[in-house]
Amino acid sequence: MMAETSENAAVAGNPADEALEREIAAMIVSALNLDTAPGDIDPEAPLYKEGLGLDSIDVLEVALVVSKRFGFKLRDDDQDNVRIFRSLRSLAATVAERRTK
Repeated sequence: MMAETSENAAVAGNPADEALEREIAAMIVSALNLDTAPGDIDPEAPLYKEGLGLDSIDVLEVALVVSKRFGFKLRDDDQDNVRIFRSLRSLAATVAERRTK
């Protein structure tokens, strides 16, 4: 049996990454007053439209709270936004790369 790829291992299975995903999920639920428990958010499910069902205003609100909490800007003109907001896991990976706090 083959071991996980380094990309998957860096994102999934690391307790620090899982803790960051849970923290961001809680921030999303709180900021948007969602009727969903943070633990019920599938880390691989899309955040925008299908999946969690966020709209563009929700994504802007999430970007604001994440930027404030972690000390870097998620800009609306960032060419990587589609990738960044693809899922909770991709958002957490971006935070892990860019955070200053």
